[in-house]
Formats: sequence, structure tokens, C-alpha cells
Amino acid sequence: MIPVMKPWLGAEEAEAASAAVLSGWVAQGPKVAAFEDAFARRVAALHAVAVSSCTTALHVALHLLDVRPGDEVVVPSLSFIATANAVRYCGATPVFADVEPETGNLSAATVEAVLTERTRAVILVHQAGVPADVDAIRALCGPRGVTVVEDAACAAGSTYRGVPVGADAEMAAWSFHPRKLITTGEGGMLTTNHPEWAARAKRLREHGMSVSAAERHSGGGAVVESYQETAFNYRMTDIQAAVGLVQLSKLDAIVRRRRALAARYHELLADVPGLRAVRDPEHGTTNYQSFWVVLPDEVAVSRNDVLARLAERGVSARRGIMAAHLEPAYAGHPHLDLPATEAFTTRSLILPLYHDLTEAQQDTVAEELRAALRLPLASH
Repeated sequence: MIPVMKPWLGAEEAEAASAAVLSGWVAQGPKVAAFEDAFARRVAALHAVAVSSCTTALHVALHLLDVRPGDEVVVPSLSFIATANAVRYCGATPVFADVEPETGNLSAATVEAVLTERTRAVILVHQAGVPADVDAIRALCGPRGVTVVEDAACAAGSTYRGVPVGADAEMAAWSFHPRKLITTGEGGMLTTNHPEWAARAKRLREHGMSVSAAERHSGGGAVVESYQETAFNYRMTDIQAAVGLVQLSKLDAIVRRRRALAARYHELLADVPGLRAVRDPEHGTTNYQSFWVVLPDEVAVSRNDVLARLAERGVSARRGIMAAHLEPAYAGHPHLDLPATEAFTTRSLILPLYHDLTEAQQDTVAEELRAALRLPLASH
């Protein structure tokens, strides 16, 4: 089976994790601090705060903005469900906005359609690593006092107007899940250019302690911490951070390889009539975290039948990006019509793309996709 994704891990990561274990410091400590510094430099942010996942990074970001019950936060439905869930964690209401068909991202027009006097923030997702047009949405939201939080879960290595995605973000949340370009197994990061937010986020991830565990152990003498507010247990371990430091050193190579493989997919599939595939937008470059395609409207076969055919032939593809408003967890949740979202989520799929994918495997994927698109119409 050709997998849809697998992380690029090896002996160097294993050695780094082993060294962290043997150091005796396995919880949040010096490796976490080093990973935060390195990641902030890589994405051109002033501050980075390591946490347990991108979901917890989003939750902390909204907590820093004092989002609470009665508030609304605009999100795309076309995103992993964690984007909307983070809003619910604060007791606030996620408001679903539609997306651009070409990129799968929110636009200023789709956000403006759902803004109200209760809107406190917009979570702008750089979906599947495709950079969203941040400037246009900031220009819309800034005069209204609405903060734009960037969900950059998939976007490490992507660029926006010549700089790394998230470089100028009020706050950006990142994921190191194995489906992302670089991984720590689980884990995430919150980046910001606001020192006071970064300092408070570091307390919030550690139960609100006034002095971190690392500072208590390294300071010498008796240190008695205080707990200044009700907070969370969202820490990253030094074992994860040690792996993350190695992975971060590989990011440029990973992006180059994925972009080369994506370019080859574009060549292999160029003559499939009506098939639309992910590409760079005019305002930036994608890291191709996922290589998604939208099936031609003229093809009668369903997306799920295509997935089943591919699986039968040894190709592990996945449905395209989910739509939260179609999931049972959001049944009955009010929203405007979301035509682009629903067309995208029902007609798209994700093809295998990872660092070690071979040209022969790519040829197989393209061949089997072509064959699947010629399936007769299934009866349901």
C-alpha cells in the first residue's frame, strides 16, 4: 500500500530523543526553550511558546483575547474540527464562513458576510499549507477591533508575500502532528510578536505558575511558586522538543522535495479534463502539506467510490478537507449557506505525498486515479 503520508524520521531523531531521556530532563525544560527559540527564528516571529498541540495553541490564543460566552469567532467550516472546537472551549460561538474554491481559504468577502457586533476574532486557516490572503482580512478586521488569529497548523515552510507564513501574525498556532511536514509526535507552538502575550501564554500552559518548573529546578535555593489564575496543563516535553529541533533543521529540504513532487503530479495529471489540483496562490507559496485534487464536475463517479477503487489498487488516498458543519458534533449549529465549502469537501481527495515517495509510486497513483475516474456510476 502506498501511504497517503509518512513523516521523514531517522536515526538522528532517535539519537536526539535518547539523549534527552539520558539527560534526566524529560519534561518541559532546556530542549523546549531551544526549540522555541529556533522555531521563532525560522518563522520570523519574536516569540514562540511550545504547547501540547495546535488545538491547545488556538485555545490559549483565544484565552489571551478574553474570548468568552456571548462572543463570536469567525472560522472556516472547511478545516479540521479542532479549529471550531477551540472556540467552543471558551464558551463562545464559532461562526462558519465560506471559502474560496481555488484555495480552500477564507477571503475578506466571505468573512465580511458573517461579521457582527459580537465578533471578537477570526481564525484564519492556511489550509493544507496554502497561504491565505492575510493582508486583505486584516484590513477588513482591524478597523472593527477584530483580531486575526492564524491557524498555521499545516503551514510551516509556506510563504506569504515573500516572508514566512505567520511572520507578522498577532498570534499564529502551529502543529507538529505526524501528518505535518515536521513532527514531534504530538505537539504545537504559539507564536506572537507581543511579549506580554508570550509571557502570559507560558504561564497559562503550566497551570498559571508564576515560576516555571525549569526555573525552579535550575535557580538553586528554595523557590515557592504562586498560581495567579486558573490555567491549563498544555506543556511539551523535552523529548518531543529534541526531536523537533532535528526535524526543524530538515524543513527546507522537506519543502523542496514536496514542491518537486507536486510539480510532477501537475505534469502527470495535466491532461485529465476538469481535474483541479492545489497550486500556489498569487500572494505566496505553499509547502504542499497535502496534495488535494477536486474531481471534475463531468465525472459521474463519487469521491468515495474513487477512494474505494484507489484502496483496492494499493493507493491510500483520503477524503479532502472536512467540513465541521456537516459533522454530528455541529448538527443544528446555525450557519449561512456554504456552497463552496460543501462542493470542496464532497468532491475533493488527498493523494499520497511524502518525502520518500518515488517516481514509480507517483506513476502508480496517477494511473490508478485515471482508472478510478472511468468507473461507471455507482448505484446508491
